[in-house]
Amino acid sequence: MNGYDRFDLPSRKHGTTVLGVKRGATVAMAGDGQITLGDMVIKHGARKVRTMHDGNIVVGFAGAVADALTLLSKFEAQLKAWDGNMRKAAVELTKEWRTERYLRRLEAQLLVGDPETLLLLSGEGDVIEPDDGIAAIGSGAPYATAAAKALINNTEMTAREIATSAMEIAAELCIFTNDHFTVAVAGEGVLTNGDLPLPEPAAPRDRGDDEEEEAEQAEEERG
Repeated sequence: MNGYDRFDLPSRKHGTTVLGVKRGATVAMAGDGQITLGDMVIKHGARKVRTMHDGNIVVGFAGAVADALTLLSKFEAQLKAWDGNMRKAAVELTKEWRTERYLRRLEAQLLVGDPETLLLLSGEGDVIEPDDGIAAIGSGAPYATAAAKALINNTEMTAREIATSAMEIAAELCIFTNDHFTVAVAGEGVLTNGDLPLPEPAAPRDRGDDEEEEAEQAEEERG
C-alpha cells in the first residue's frame, strides 16, 4: 500500500476572482489574471473580463477557460438574436445551458452587466440579480464581495473605484487571485448635469439688423 491509497489525490482547481459592481447608471467588472493548475501558477495576465454589444455590456467568467469561452460565444449570439436585450439573452442562455446535454457538462459561471442590471448566471438555471448591485464569482468571491459591500455602503467611490479596491483586498487574501486586473465599465459615457457642455454663445448680430428690428417695434406700437 502506498501513500496515495490512504489519501485523496490533490484536485485540479480553477482559481480566479471576477467582481461586478453596479452604482447608479454605471456597472464595472474587474477580474484578476491568474490561472492555476493544481498548486502551480501557469499564467499571470489572463483576460477574464470583456465588453460586448459596442461596449454597452460587460461580461466576466470563472471556471474552465474553454468552457467559459463557449458560453460567452453562446451569450453573444443570444444578444444579437434579442437585439441587445441583456436580461432576455441571459434567460435564454441559461435555459439552453440547462437543457442541452453537451452544455450541461460545461464547468463555468458568468457575470453579465449593463447600466441597468447585473446578473449572475450558472448551469443550474440560475439568473440572479443581487439586491445591492454587487456580485462575484470564483475562488476569491467571498473576499471581493465583502470588501465591495463595505465600500459601497461607506464611501462615495465610483463603481470602477470600488471594483478595483475590492479586488486588491481579495488578491491579498485569496492565494488563487493576483493583482493583474482587467476592468471593464459600461455606462461611464453617460453625461450628468454637471458634465453637460455649455451652450454655444449666440453669433453677434449686425447693427443694421438691430435698427431694423427697433423700427418694426415702433411701427407696431403706433399701430
